[in-house]
Amino acid sequence: MKYEVIIYWSDEDEAFIAEVPELPGCAADGETYQEAVQNVEIIMQQWIETAQEIGRSVPQPKGRLMFA
Repeated sequence: MKYEVIIYWSDEDEAFIAEVPELPGCAADGETYQEAVQNVEIIMQQWIETAQEIGRSVPQPKGRLMFA
């Protein structure tokens, strides 16, 4: 999965938040940066599987971090 992930600290949640802008509503948190990344990888897979099961389209990664 080559989706962009945005990770930031949330004082309100007292946790790191990892969001995947290309997959609406796809986000996870964690006590550490690494835990947030691990959790969002699981959530991304579940998001994609659920979208496929209910017949919704899955956006293709934009590939901003990929080089030509």
